Amino acid sequence: MSQYVDLHVHTSCSDGSLTPAEVVRRALNMKLAAIAVADHDSVDGNAEAFAEGAQNGLEVIPGVELSCNFTPKNIHLIGLFIDPTEEKLTETLTEVRDYRTRRNPKILDKLAEMGMPLELAEVEAKAGGRTIGRPHIAEAMVERGYVADFQEAFDKYLAHNKPGYVHRRRVSAEEGLQLIHGAGGLAFLAHPGVYALPPRITENMVYKLARAGLDGVEVYYSDHLPTDTASLQRLVEEYDLLATGGTDFHGYAKPGIEIGVGRGDLHVPYELVVRMKARLGARARQAAMKR
Repeated sequence: MSQYVDLHVHTSCSDGSLTPAEVVRRALNMKLAAIAVADHDSVDGNAEAFAEGAQNGLEVIPGVELSCNFTPKNIHLIGLFIDPTEEKLTETLTEVRDYRTRRNPKILDKLAEMGMPLELAEVEAKAGGRTIGRPHIAEAMVERGYVADFQEAFDKYLAHNKPGYVHRRRVSAEEGLQLIHGAGGLAFLAHPGVYALPPRITENMVYKLARAGLDGVEVYYSDHLPTDTASLQRLVEEYDLLATGGTDFHGYAKPGIEIGVGRGDLHVPYELVVRMKARLGARARQAAMKR
């Protein structure tokens, strides 16, 4: 069996281009031992991915990636081993999704002002009944000929700070930690190297989050430099945190990043999953002793 995993993948239930089942089959082709579905502010892809994985012999870890307000930089928290049906989590994600539903027409209004009108029905057709997001708007833009491809749609119009972008609703980092723990999961700070903060600020961020209940840090990541990985490994050891790792695979929504290997040289060991399960087991035993 493969000893490598990808604990950060996205599906069409958020902003990935492949369905959950297609992501599982892609992971099988790459001979991975396990993946974690961590869609943005959505748990909708977990059931389909789990079923496909169970049928084909791939371990699928249920997850979510939460967009969180934090100072000095808004962050993402990845929840792993969550219960995707937990009531408080699903209620909060529904609120976030409802906000996104109101956000989409605002994006279309901005595009129309730039001479690229789209009907909401066109975008809904691209979503195929799933939650509408920017990838579906990008697909409609390509079909209309406004842009040459998906990447151009994001690079010029839909990415953060581009003229078609509209801010999304975020929970606080503290609320994100509580939601993940309330759903029985482990909470990880996603891709700290991407935030481009000085090392001292990154360490202070990890320290504050650890005091608030953070379980670990995404040490291994497609766009982390070797120096990022080394410094983050030092931090998880210093604060007795867990390490996780993943590619942030989105399919053609993020060209150049392949599931399991990132940009070609990422290998996340299954041993990280073993340590996570041990931490969860210890937590369960402690909780049982208190009852």
